[in-house]
Amino acid sequence: MKYVNKGISNTVEASKDALLDEDIRLLGRLLGDVVREQAGGAIFDVVEHARQLSVNLHRDAETETERAQTLDELDTFLSGQTIQTQLDVIRAFSYFSLLANVAEDVQHTRRRRYHRRLGSPPQVGSIDHAIDRLCADGWSREETLKLLELSSVVPVLTAHPTEVRRKTILDIQHRISVLLLSADRADEISAVVTAWEESLRTEVLLLWQTAILRLSKLRVVDEINESLGYFERSLFTEMVGIHDEIGSAVDRQWPGQPAYEPAPLLTMGTWIGGDRDGNPFVTADVLLAATSAQIRVALLHHMEALDSLSHDLSISDRLVEVTAEVSALAESSLDASLFRTDEPYRRALRGMRSRLAATARLMAPGIDDRVDLRTHTKSLPPYLSPSELVADLQAIEDSLVGHGAKVLAERMVRPVRRTVEIFGFHLCALDLRQNSEVHEHVVAQLLAQAGVISESSVYGDLTEAERVVLLSNELLSPRPLRSRTAHLDKIAADELAIFEMACTVMDRSGDHVIAHLIISKCESVSDMLEVAVLAKETGLAQVMDGRLHLRTDIVPLFETIGDLHAASDTLARLLATPIYRGALEGRSNTQEVMVGYSDSTKDGGYLAANWALYRALRSLANVADSAGVKLRLFHGRGGTVGRGGGPTYDAVLAQPSGTVGGSIRVTEQGEMVAAKFADRELAHRNLSALVAATIEATAINHEPSIEDCERYGLLLAKVAEASRSSYRGLVYETEGFVEAFRALTPIAEIAQLNIGSRPASRKPSTRIEDLRAIPWVFSWAQTRLSLPGWFGAGSGFGAVIAQDPGSLAVFQEMYVRWPFFRTMLSNLDMVLAKTDVGIGRRYAALIVDQSKREVVLERITHEHSLTVHWLREISGAAPLADNPSLARSIRNRFPYLEPLHALQLALLRRHRGGDSDELVQRGIHLTINGIATALRNSG
Repeated sequence: MKYVNKGISNTVEASKDALLDEDIRLLGRLLGDVVREQAGGAIFDVVEHARQLSVNLHRDAETETERAQTLDELDTFLSGQTIQTQLDVIRAFSYFSLLANVAEDVQHTRRRRYHRRLGSPPQVGSIDHAIDRLCADGWSREETLKLLELSSVVPVLTAHPTEVRRKTILDIQHRISVLLLSADRADEISAVVTAWEESLRTEVLLLWQTAILRLSKLRVVDEINESLGYFERSLFTEMVGIHDEIGSAVDRQWPGQPAYEPAPLLTMGTWIGGDRDGNPFVTADVLLAATSAQIRVALLHHMEALDSLSHDLSISDRLVEVTAEVSALAESSLDASLFRTDEPYRRALRGMRSRLAATARLMAPGIDDRVDLRTHTKSLPPYLSPSELVADLQAIEDSLVGHGAKVLAERMVRPVRRTVEIFGFHLCALDLRQNSEVHEHVVAQLLAQAGVISESSVYGDLTEAERVVLLSNELLSPRPLRSRTAHLDKIAADELAIFEMACTVMDRSGDHVIAHLIISKCESVSDMLEVAVLAKETGLAQVMDGRLHLRTDIVPLFETIGDLHAASDTLARLLATPIYRGALEGRSNTQEVMVGYSDSTKDGGYLAANWALYRALRSLANVADSAGVKLRLFHGRGGTVGRGGGPTYDAVLAQPSGTVGGSIRVTEQGEMVAAKFADRELAHRNLSALVAATIEATAINHEPSIEDCERYGLLLAKVAEASRSSYRGLVYETEGFVEAFRALTPIAEIAQLNIGSRPASRKPSTRIEDLRAIPWVFSWAQTRLSLPGWFGAGSGFGAVIAQDPGSLAVFQEMYVRWPFFRTMLSNLDMVLAKTDVGIGRRYAALIVDQSKREVVLERITHEHSLTVHWLREISGAAPLADNPSLARSIRNRFPYLEPLHALQLALLRRHRGGDSDELVQRGIHLTINGIATALRNSG
């Protein structure tokens, strides 16, 4: 029987998941057909038997014993297959999860479209809903516009080794999405439905015959190019659309006023090509390649837009009268074609295109082969800034409006102008990040070689106060520290080369190309001043009139729980340092501060880290307010809960009152970049939620009273301390834990995957302290224990409630009244729903030392029981009661995870037992990919 999807309508709204179920069944059937045709009936039978065992496990096994028996049967069955069969089975289950992900994303899009057609009230998380809330809260149009004018929302793309999908796979996924979202098929004739299904089958076949894994490890340049692909996929269009939506929401709420066009408040940032903290592959040449690639993408996009406009605007001045400005643009274009003598818009736009091509040659050397001057005009002077091109496009719009072609101005020219305003010529700002220890090393060498101190080692012996005085004096001195004959070691030479290249790029393309210098492990004022010294040495800062002038923001990153606790004191001392405070006045009196979710969680566990972050944010805001400085917070969030993940809208609204202030920057990391920006519908939904949440968090206080927050905070601080003690007791204080962790998880195998340019550890050691938070979280997710996202929470609540049984009622009150607490527990609920201790036990069997295995496993299982128990007691809700979409996702996809776990374990045992077969290693990597795909936010 052929598949017919009738689309969402009023008659089926009650069974809104039916279409998703139909899509998943169809894609599963097509995948099964392809497996049978391509791999053979015997492979299909193995896949089907494993699938049935796994489904039975979820449907029929009611006790842990029954689950263990079924898992044993699945393990035995799959372990006995040949390696080639195992590889085909892994690919089949991996691709099923991928196709289920596509179907779920399509369902989200389908329902958004349905609500739009139905004229439903604005959905929570939409911009319309946010503006409606402001109006309902008594905000006037003038107050709302002022808020929007001061707002700045910046998602920042980062490359981290959790994105396991190749761009080729993403392209196929997109085509499948388009097919599933294609026109209503209810009334189509049979031949059309058949052709549609065959198109889907073709894509599934192509998916099957495309290699999942890369043959070689990603280079930084590859990561740059992959990230830039999202601009053409979705960001160019949807970021303009978001601004249009803001304007429409304001006009709808306050009709009868001139149409509102917001200034660009949503822009993009990136770390890719500038983040060298522990990544030796980010060099000065890579920085140049990154910024040049960004500029090329922006300018080529703008040139193509001008080409399209010059083709479409065939308006003749024999029929209409254009403005003098457009006539002047047409004349200055030097377009002498006889065919366009009466077509001023075409001539003007061809001249504008020629000027932009000249800009491209100036700002992005090597772009000549892509410029392709089809305008045949003589060389014209380049645009020196985006504002010049914007002014010319505005002149085109004004002229069109003047002769009754307003619709052409709004639909054809305005989007191009808005794109130039939002993305400029640089596309997005690139951040530079480095560890404070490296900065200290370079500055110490410079000071020693300049004779300011006798030896490089002496600087490290200075007290913090002595360092601040020394560095402040150097920042006011016109004398450079470096001489041409000075010899620097490779670390110092490479670091200074990065700063110098940044200066070169900014001189050529504008200061907005590189906007932030971020300091990892920032612990002191001297850490900040050291970066200022390096900036001064390389042209990124200047001393004029006794004042330091910075060309970029210097941003401290507070990551560990200890650093978060001390963050406000560090900021207070920094703002009291005259040389730095004077420099801030030239940076709009704004100080950006970044807080890290990943390392704080790795340091002290999920609950303690969240409380430390909340306290730090509130204290930082108070310090900045007292000093009369505007604070802009940068949240270093990852994809999974153990790295600050979770729904963005809820996360922003859960921020302490007064800390958003209209401005927020948020990292978009790893697999979440594709999950949020792989197509236009996804991008619009996620960008809209971020902007809406920023508006609401700024304008509306969602928190209880100050007194209640203080009361809740005192109680939660006790929970956090007990939670941290439990977490560190296991991870950092249990003898043999490191060995157990490296045996239990596939951390070593993850480090070999070709999914990122960055080493798994900051230093060549096996210490947990040196391991990056990303592979730490990623490896635990593979075992389904997901320990970083929950461990310690149960002990924390249990200890406080045991001491004061009445505190349980207070926690229940906090869950209802305090968004921060509710969001924290909701995310805890989410990670627990993906946790499976039964499967984790099987990974624990990889620990050879039985005593270590029992100690670690007993601690984990006991803590898991405690955490589940207290979460249910406090929330009073069933698992995922407030997250039905995740509950549905788990129901659809998790029965297909067990075969991947069984095969990963079988292959890990073989590999670690000495089997060096390349196919065994490939199989392990394929299972890592498949499990990550099924879990979605796994890193």
